[in-house]
Amino acid sequence: MKIKRALISLWDKEGAEKLAKSLQQMGVEIVSTGNTAKFLEENGVEVTPVEKVTGSPEILDGRVKTLHPKIHGGILAKESTAHQAELDKLDIKRIDLVAVNLYPFTEVIKSKDTDLDTALENIDIGGPTMVRAAAKNYKKCVVLVDTQDYNLVLDELKNEDDVSTELRKKLAVKAFSHTAKYDGAITEYLSQGEYLSILAKKKDALRYGENPHQQADVFSNPNDKSVSLINANKLNGKELSYNNYNDADAALNAVVEFGTEKPAVVAVKHATPCGIGQAENLKDAFIKARKCDEKSIFGGIVAVNTKVDEDTAKEMNQIFLEIVIAPSFTKEALEVLKKKKNLRLLEVDMSKEEASWEFKSINGGLLRQSKNQSKFLTEDIKVACGDLPKDKMEEILFAYKSVKHVKSNAIAVIKGTATVGLGCGATKRIDAAYKALEQAKENGGGEILASDAFFPFEDVVNAAANYNIKYILQPGGSKNDHLSIEACKKHGITMILTKMRHFKH
Repeated sequence: MKIKRALISLWDKEGAEKLAKSLQQMGVEIVSTGNTAKFLEENGVEVTPVEKVTGSPEILDGRVKTLHPKIHGGILAKESTAHQAELDKLDIKRIDLVAVNLYPFTEVIKSKDTDLDTALENIDIGGPTMVRAAAKNYKKCVVLVDTQDYNLVLDELKNEDDVSTELRKKLAVKAFSHTAKYDGAITEYLSQGEYLSILAKKKDALRYGENPHQQADVFSNPNDKSVSLINANKLNGKELSYNNYNDADAALNAVVEFGTEKPAVVAVKHATPCGIGQAENLKDAFIKARKCDEKSIFGGIVAVNTKVDEDTAKEMNQIFLEIVIAPSFTKEALEVLKKKKNLRLLEVDMSKEEASWEFKSINGGLLRQSKNQSKFLTEDIKVACGDLPKDKMEEILFAYKSVKHVKSNAIAVIKGTATVGLGCGATKRIDAAYKALEQAKENGGGEILASDAFFPFEDVVNAAANYNIKYILQPGGSKNDHLSIEACKKHGITMILTKMRHFKH
C-alpha cells in the first residue's frame, strides 16, 4: 500500500465522508483542516488536525493554515535518498494523497450584489498551492480536485494496492486545468474584461478540417451551459466532421430563434439556411422548408424545434440528409431514420439558455462579440408607408427571424410562414434580392421581402415591385431611406422599418 497519509481540505464536501472512511479503512492517516476536519470528525472519521502537523495554529481568520514546510515538504518530496534524508532531519512525514477543492469564487461573483472585498475573501490561496504542489509531484502524490474521481482512486487502491502512474498523471492534468480556470476567472473579474481566459478541453480529433489537407479538432468549454452541439446525444450515424459541426451549429442557432411553441424547421447548407418553414405540425413545417430549395437541401442539415414523429421521419427519409437535430425523437421516428445508417441523429436540449458570447479567430488573436439575441418587438417597428394588417404580424415576425440567420448580404422572400426565396452572401444587395426573387418566382411567388440591412438605393424596392411583393421589412437608417420609401409609395408596397440591423458574416 503506497498511500499512507492523505490531506483532505474541501469546500464542497460531497463524497468527503466516503472518501475519508474508505481510506481510513485501508490504514491511511487522514490529515485535515478547519471545517473539513470538523465535518469528518462529526461523521466518525479519526482526523489529525493540520495544526498538529505544522505546530502552528490557523492565523489571520484562516487565511494561513497549510502554507508550511511540514505540509508542502510532505507533498513535494521526491523518491530520492537526499529528499528522504532531509525529511527525516526536519521531522516531516510524506503526504501521499491530496484531496482539495477551492473557495467558490466563481459562484460568489455571479451575484450582482457581491462587492470587491467579498470577492477577494473568496480567492483561495492555500488550496491552489497544495493542488499545484501535488500535481507537480504526481508520481509520489495523488491529487484529487473532482468528486467524480474519488471512486476511480479508491477502486485502484482496493484492486491494485496503489494508484497507477497513468491515472496519477491524468488527475494531475485535471488539477492544473482546475487551477488555471480558477486563476482565469479571478483575472477576468479583477481586470474588468481587460483579460480573457479560455481553457477548452479536447473532445475529439476530427478526420480533417474544411478540406482534407487541413488538421482539425473539436474542443469543449466545460463551464458552458448553453444550447450546444458539444453536449448533443448522438443516436445514430458517423462522427461529425469539421464542416458538420460548423453547419449544424448554424442550423441549431437558427431553429432556437423560433422557440418551441410552434413547430419550425431550418434546413442549412454551407452554414446558411436554404429553407425555413413553420406550421401547425412538424411534417408540414419540414415540407415548407424543403420546397424552398429542393436541390440545396440535398446533403444538407435539418434542425427542428419539437419532437420528431414518424410521419416527419418518413418525409425526411425521402431525401439525402447529413444530420437531423431535434430536442427528441419518437421511438417510431428513430426506427424510420435509423434505416439510413450514416444519417447523424443529434438529440439536443433546447431548453437551456442561449450562449452569451461568440468568438472568431483571426491571425494573432480573437474577436469576441455578444450573441445576436435581440428579439423582434412589434412596438419598436415603424410603418414608413402603406398599411400593416394585424393578421400579417405572424408572417412579418417569421420573415424577421428568418433573414436574421442568412449570410449577408441577405434577402429573404416569404409566403405565409415559409421561405420561398433566399439570397445570401452577395457582395451587392441588389444581387441578393434578384436571387431571392427569382427563386421565389419558381416557387410560386412571395408576398414579403425581408432584408438584414438597410437599402442604400431604391433599386431593391423597384425589383420587388416587378415580382409582386406587397410588404418590405428592413432596418432603415440609410441617408437614402426616403428614396426607398417613395418608391414603395409609388408601387403600393408597405415599408416596415425594424430599426435593427442583422449582419451575419
